[in-house]
Amino acid sequence: MRGTRKAWFGLAALTLACLLAMPVVAQDEDGGGDDTTSSDTTSSGGTSFFQMFFLPGAGTSGGIDVIGVMVVWVLLILSAVNSGYMIHLFTKYRRVTLIPFETYTQIETMLGEKRYRETIEYTSTDECYLSKMVGAALNEAGNGYSAMERAVEETADAETTKMLRPVEFLNVIGNIAPMMGLFGTVYGMIRAFQKLVELGGKPDPAQLAAGISTALVTTFWGLIVAIPALAGYALVRNKIDALTSEGVLMAEELIRPFKPGAKKAAPGAPGAPGKKPGAPAAPGAKPGTPPAGGKPGAPPAAPQPGR
Repeated sequence: MRGTRKAWFGLAALTLACLLAMPVVAQDEDGGGDDTTSSDTTSSGGTSFFQMFFLPGAGTSGGIDVIGVMVVWVLLILSAVNSGYMIHLFTKYRRVTLIPFETYTQIETMLGEKRYRETIEYTSTDECYLSKMVGAALNEAGNGYSAMERAVEETADAETTKMLRPVEFLNVIGNIAPMMGLFGTVYGMIRAFQKLVELGGKPDPAQLAAGISTALVTTFWGLIVAIPALAGYALVRNKIDALTSEGVLMAEELIRPFKPGAKKAAPGAPGAPGKKPGAPAAPGAKPGTPPAGGKPGAPPAAPQPGR
């Protein structure tokens, strides 16, 4: 668990480094032109790509907006953490980790050979989703097949809830990020209208640019963070739902031999191929009453673990 956390935090740090490198590269490309273009841009008061999207208000008469910059960089950090966490969840909740085919085959083989105690020990040491359900069912084998089915369902519900709980973090980021962007939008518009009041209602449009820049840039980054977070949340949740549903079907298939009457009919038994229909019941006999001299057949008992 500790190693996994280090892994996705490392991915988040790598993503953040990439985000920081992108504007720098873009800025170098913008400055890689001829000297005439660069001097024209400087003289006209233009801003670079980095200043435009990472330093709201830079290049305007109002100067860099400190609060707007703080909002933008908090959103950038959330974006990096969100990216790393999504990668962590996609690698954690996979078919090979939740319902591996090798585990299914191993359990099926041991149950087929009636090695019930070994199966229980195997499922208790294996941490995959499928083993937990089968292990819980086998521990209830002494209480009948219906108890085994209930154990599978209860374990499936508990484990699914445990897996879905960490995914909610993506939902939280997806809902908070637009609110932070909206905060920057409202703040930027307040700043722009305050400048309008200070200048008597007839300002130069360039003097309103700082507030408007903060409003737009913070909204932009809020959406950049929220859209992948909500998309990742939906994808991971649907993936977990699909794999857990499939795992329940696999567990029920593994414990099906414990169901009374699940064994194949022996030759000559009622319903077996080539068996003639039995004689009709005597008049007045109750349904299920054995014929004279016969003994009622007892249903096969469910195999008990360790026997």
